[in-house]
Amino acid sequence: MSTIRKRGKKYQVQIRLEGQKKTKTFNHLKLAKKWSIYYENKILLGNHLQTLNKNLSLRDLINKYLKEITPLKKGKDREQQRLSRLLKEDLVNHKVYKLNTKDFIEFKNIRIKDGNRTCRYDLALLHHIYNTAIKQWCYPITHNPLSNIPKPKCNPPRERRLKPGEYERLKIASSETKVWYLWPIIDFAIETGMRRSEILNMKWEHLGLDNKRVLLPMTKNGSSRWVPLSEKAIKILKNVPSSTEHVFPITDVALRQSWERLRNRANLIDFTFHDLRHEAISRMFEKGLNVPEVASISGHKTASQLFRYVQIKGKL
Repeated sequence: MSTIRKRGKKYQVQIRLEGQKKTKTFNHLKLAKKWSIYYENKILLGNHLQTLNKNLSLRDLINKYLKEITPLKKGKDREQQRLSRLLKEDLVNHKVYKLNTKDFIEFKNIRIKDGNRTCRYDLALLHHIYNTAIKQWCYPITHNPLSNIPKPKCNPPRERRLKPGEYERLKIASSETKVWYLWPIIDFAIETGMRRSEILNMKWEHLGLDNKRVLLPMTKNGSSRWVPLSEKAIKILKNVPSSTEHVFPITDVALRQSWERLRNRANLIDFTFHDLRHEAISRMFEKGLNVPEVASISGHKTASQLFRYVQIKGKL
């Protein structure tokens, strides 16, 4: 399988397999033998003498991942958005064989300006794309250049809740738009503490209005849960048209855009849609619910995760 020939004062190792050939020259016989044994073992393990296509770019890896891996994930819509944004970066046009850790550190230093959490997600996603290419697609990439890059620390928990008068401002601003679903979704989010994705994935068949609860078959943490519905939440749903499969038949992108326009009109620039979940969970505690009760509603697995969403103001 391999031969070692002496060429002057050097030693040449040649390995042949199924028409493929790999050759390397060493100054010392001992190193030549070690390299020969190393590649022979790789072949015995099923790793043939492949070489990386020098035309392969990071864009190619991302597009393949976007086509084959992302559609299988629960959060595929959000990941598609992240990958689409990554495809606009100059970095993705570089050839994979030329990219190294330094290139991704430079990317990190630029991306972190958009926030630690955003940068952390992008680095983790790129790291997984490389791992998938190496382990699942069997691309002959020698190492993952993102393995040794420290991930940015996550930002501290947000403490933003609705201030006096802000709920009313949102409601007034909602009345000035023709987007019928916007205010029902906002009000429903405050009543239930459900995530945006959970609200948008909710179907009429999952509702048990007589039992005053809704089933979420699959949530962010990978399990299902029942969410109890208050009288106000039930009233909100009764006023929503039920002619479609989903309660709110709109896309995540449409809701994001509508929310951005709404909070600009209401002058709540520093208030995010996810802050409605903080508001809802905090209100549950203010109404007297205990930790297990709130956790069963919100879906948090630990008290420490739950407490990140709690900012008590006092009784409502």
